[in-house]
Amino acid sequence: MEASTVGSVLAPLPGRCAFYVTKKKRYCKMTVGRGKTFCGEHANAGEDNEKKRIPCPLDPKHTVYQDHLAKHLNKCNSKEKPQPRYYVKDINAGTGSEGEAIVEISIADRTKEELDELIVKLKTALQGLNTQIVENTLSHTALNEALNDPKNGDSASKHLKQQASILGNMEALKLLSPDRCYIEFGAGKGKLSHWIHVALKASENVHFLLVERSSTRFKVDGKHKNADSTFDRLQVDIQHLDLNLALRCLFECIRKDEDEPPTKRVKLQQEEGASDETKPREGLVVSGMAIALCCHHRCDWRHYVGKEFFRQRGLGPKEFAAFQRMSSWATCGMKKFSSEMPEQLNDHKTEEVEEHEIDEESITDTLSSVMSVEDREQIGRLCKLLIDQGRVHYLKQRGFESSLKYYTSRDVSLENVLLTAVPSSNQKTDESKLNTNST
Repeated sequence: MEASTVGSVLAPLPGRCAFYVTKKKRYCKMTVGRGKTFCGEHANAGEDNEKKRIPCPLDPKHTVYQDHLAKHLNKCNSKEKPQPRYYVKDINAGTGSEGEAIVEISIADRTKEELDELIVKLKTALQGLNTQIVENTLSHTALNEALNDPKNGDSASKHLKQQASILGNMEALKLLSPDRCYIEFGAGKGKLSHWIHVALKASENVHFLLVERSSTRFKVDGKHKNADSTFDRLQVDIQHLDLNLALRCLFECIRKDEDEPPTKRVKLQQEEGASDETKPREGLVVSGMAIALCCHHRCDWRHYVGKEFFRQRGLGPKEFAAFQRMSSWATCGMKKFSSEMPEQLNDHKTEEVEEHEIDEESITDTLSSVMSVEDREQIGRLCKLLIDQGRVHYLKQRGFESSLKYYTSRDVSLENVLLTAVPSSNQKTDESKLNTNST
């Protein structure tokens, strides 16, 4: 069904909401009731609306009819739920001493002299480090058919190339093999686990644990309910996840009843007492990891694992806060790409642009007048590199061989760096233990 055009703006589709969403430059696509002009979310936009809608007190991102509020609060998805046993508040949040309290200063409030001083500190901190990131764009046969599907749109094709390269890099590190549990953090729809499952379809004793804090629609792990591999999903923020306990709960339940469906197993563990005492934890045996790095502008000093690395270079939370904000300059091209998209494509903005929202306050008119876009992007990439080098340092201190690689080209994604780690050669006999309850 195609929308008609009024002037240069797409008119609302038949049976859809007539509210114009200025930010998205299109009309709302929600369906409307019989005889209605607006959907429930935008009912207040109508002059003849009979009922008043108010923001939900549990989550102001959505609204509810005022006279239905009591009923809505009982079933709202944002209602706090009983926490599972493996939920331990702030277990992975790190620590921050009182002496390291950070006074946030936006880039817009900094003078040119202050920015110049920060850039000098940044370049000085990078001296002596290996700042050359190796190009390592690979692929994997498991995605050949999907990559060559003529029905792929531009966004789908880019995501498939990224996933294929991640699998290719994992295979190069010998991380794709049976008798393993693969844990996908920030799993979303679970597509990376899906492709690992396809790559290992002939293997035995393979488990997948998908961790995602949001409630996600169209999850692909649901397609594998009857597969030989075991798929389980935990809805919890990594910040509060005791992974050791979660895995122990999961595998104890598997041993208890092999015939129980995976989703039922996890649900059972969530319903058991959240206040049970946990046994002393041992570090997990980690065979390796691959992390597609992004969103450095959302990092937080308290959560950052490279504090020691920063302090060794005379840097602290103030510099980290500045570099974290300046890192968004590296993806200025995303903003340009978004603005240059044809209106009909901008209508459903690519996942790439939506997921990596740019910190617009960090790109001021004053800054634009003293620094070119190219220079800003270069400084932004150096900020990301310094933050990532702190992560590499942290992993090396814990017995891993870690490196940064460009796993795809910048025309596929501006966030194109992959951090990989495997146990160092002198520890490979027992692999390596990583305390998952560290920051």
